[in-house]
Amino acid sequence: MPAKLLLVGDGPELSTAYKLAREFGISQLVHSLGAQEEVVPLLSIADLFLLPSSQESFGLAALEAMACEVPVVASRVGGLPEVIDHGVTGFLHPPDALDEMAESGVMMLTDPAKHRAIAQAACAHVREDFCAEKIVPIYEESYQSVFRRG
Repeated sequence: MPAKLLLVGDGPELSTAYKLAREFGISQLVHSLGAQEEVVPLLSIADLFLLPSSQESFGLAALEAMACEVPVVASRVGGLPEVIDHGVTGFLHPPDALDEMAESGVMMLTDPAKHRAIAQAACAHVREDFCAEKIVPIYEESYQSVFRRG
């Protein structure tokens, strides 16, 4: 599948990713952008968002991609299962199931109808379930409950 990989961030696995790209002969297709403040311009040109984390707290990066109608293929860790409904709003796999993640990614890149359906469902999910009107009152109630106990 012809593709380019943009690595955003500067995590501890960056050098390993470059080493593997060289070993597979695809280093010319892998570009590292380092840490980025503005991700929307990057997401607007993306066809797929890969998040093969071994640990993840909430999944804000996945939500940002989903809000930009970019299908997400991620590890089933941390809060990601609360954000992604496997096969409906994205794809979740065990952290060590890289072949499965690759299959989901290739399917998204080769099936325009499925890509569109997942992208639209993901965006709708973010707008409906993670909008400020819904989330802010939950946080406020949590803080008020702590204050009432204190």
